[in-house]
Amino acid sequence: MKLLKNTSWSTWTGQRAGLLALAVSALMVACGSAPQDEFANISPDKLYADAKEEADDGNFESAIKRLEKVEARASGTILAQQAQIDLAYAYYKTGEKAQALAKLERFIRLHPTSPALDYAYYLQGLINFNDDLGLFGRLASQDLSERDQQASRDAYESFRQLGERFPNSKYAQDARLRMNHIVNSLAAGEVHVARYYLRRGANLAAANRAQQAIKDYRQSPAIEEALYIMVKAYDNLGLVQLRDDAQRVLKQSFPNSKFLSEDAASAQAQAKKPWWQLW
Repeated sequence: MKLLKNTSWSTWTGQRAGLLALAVSALMVACGSAPQDEFANISPDKLYADAKEEADDGNFESAIKRLEKVEARASGTILAQQAQIDLAYAYYKTGEKAQALAKLERFIRLHPTSPALDYAYYLQGLINFNDDLGLFGRLASQDLSERDQQASRDAYESFRQLGERFPNSKYAQDARLRMNHIVNSLAAGEVHVARYYLRRGANLAAANRAQQAIKDYRQSPAIEEALYIMVKAYDNLGLVQLRDDAQRVLKQSFPNSKFLSEDAASAQAQAKKPWWQLW
């Protein structure tokens, strides 16, 4: 019995040793097949310089790989902060808008005293401002006012922060110009909707939307048409006093308005209708 017991123990010990050897062998194979870091022996400073060269040459995908390494390895340094800003720009240039904005939001939250904060606000606004409509938009004569306006509002807020907090920034003047453009775009957006309601016979909705545009964007050129829409909508509703009040304001504010001529107004309204719009 003793011999049998020892034999059993020896067998179990041998099996255990075999399993251990297999595990070690598998681990060595796994380590040997792990992907190698192509930037392992390159310093963060060199990586950043290489990333800048790649970006200057338009190779933003390659720049992103290097900047991500810089951000991770130089964490807590000015170099890492700069890499974050450059990463946001590189993401923007490769069409990764969501990633770019997320990177900038994190940068603004974590580095409120950074000397690059004005640029962060400017880039944030620029990404949301993005007025590239694409081929279909150009063919359809679509402009910023005919699209969803939330991105424009977000851009305006970023530019406003820049202007208020850094009035002497080299980006401030351009930000102010873009803010004016956005205001006119937002006003035109309201009028675009009011015009749509008027064409569909939703006169009360048209009048209310036009009135809101006048209230919110008094200095915008779009309020000329907003007043005209109010005149037409109130006339259709039989609200004579409101129609006459709107007509009087239109004449006083825009004495040479093309909307004061019914023929001119009809022609202008038709011209605004895109070729692809069937209603």
